[in-house]
Amino acid sequence: MREGAHPGRIAAFPAQELSHEATRVAPHTAASGPGRSGAKLQEPLGPQAVPHLTTQEPIIQEPAADASASVYDDAVATRREAGADESSRASRGWWDRNADEYQSDHGSFLGDDRFVWGPEGLDEAEARLLGPASSLKGASVLEIGAGAAQCARWLAAQGARPVALDLSHRQLQHALRIGAEGVGLVEADAGALPFADASFDLACSAYGALPFVADPVQVLREVRRVLRPGGRFVFSVTHPIRWAFPDEPGPEGLSVSGSYFDRTPYVEQDDRGRAVYVEHHRTVGDRVRDVVAAGFCLVDLVEPEWPDWNTQEWGGWSPLRGSLLPGTAIFVCDRD
Repeated sequence: MREGAHPGRIAAFPAQELSHEATRVAPHTAASGPGRSGAKLQEPLGPQAVPHLTTQEPIIQEPAADASASVYDDAVATRREAGADESSRASRGWWDRNADEYQSDHGSFLGDDRFVWGPEGLDEAEARLLGPASSLKGASVLEIGAGAAQCARWLAAQGARPVALDLSHRQLQHALRIGAEGVGLVEADAGALPFADASFDLACSAYGALPFVADPVQVLREVRRVLRPGGRFVFSVTHPIRWAFPDEPGPEGLSVSGSYFDRTPYVEQDDRGRAVYVEHHRTVGDRVRDVVAAGFCLVDLVEPEWPDWNTQEWGGWSPLRGSLLPGTAIFVCDRD
């Protein structure tokens, strides 16, 4: 969940089922979290410890230093087209640069091992959108856009075998910092999942990937591909109606400021015109058609109401707006 923008496990697979294109992060317990400049995170695990690895050296490479990083502080917001490659590069860079602040600001709300679907605070322990608790035990689950793997840890505590995937190197470092016991971590793009067909029983994504990709159908098709028949994918995104309103938590955020039907991406770009943050708008109808085009059956669309206990503001989300407008849309999709 992006603050301040426009609306912002170890599965027991055979080794050959994970392609060489992925970067695998092994569960890690040493004190080598964020802040160790230049260090590579690695743990020499053999195939018995991590049965679906294809390499004996699971390493996340440190991102290369960007000499122009300072320009990001002066990024200019605009609306313009942004393709798949540009969107992916911008997302990876933004989350690598902002993961520390994001986890510092929102870590207490997200918890270390809590499954929250959005700023409203709807918890999977209560919602059971992935299915009853009994169905999670032993299930292989893929979390997409996992960040620091908070949701994956909750799934592991229910007896599931989760794999947490994220595009951001730095977010996965936070997953290692908090602890990844019982959780597989993979750094990869959601549009090219590095898993064999029918590898997972369930998949989930809480504000991960879908809002930031230019081709959501490609991501949905990839998720369907790696799900087993009868599998379920549940994902949450900013509610599309929010794109017609300013991204402000107070009264100024309650008046329509733009067309709901304008799908032009929201882009923050540096002084050279390079996108450093991209978010894509889809209407409710677009999202439904995307789900169907990817071969899923949409079985529910959940619009969480803002609860009385939640008094926090998170970017443009707030109790004031939440009492009047939906802020999150959760799509529950089954693979036939």
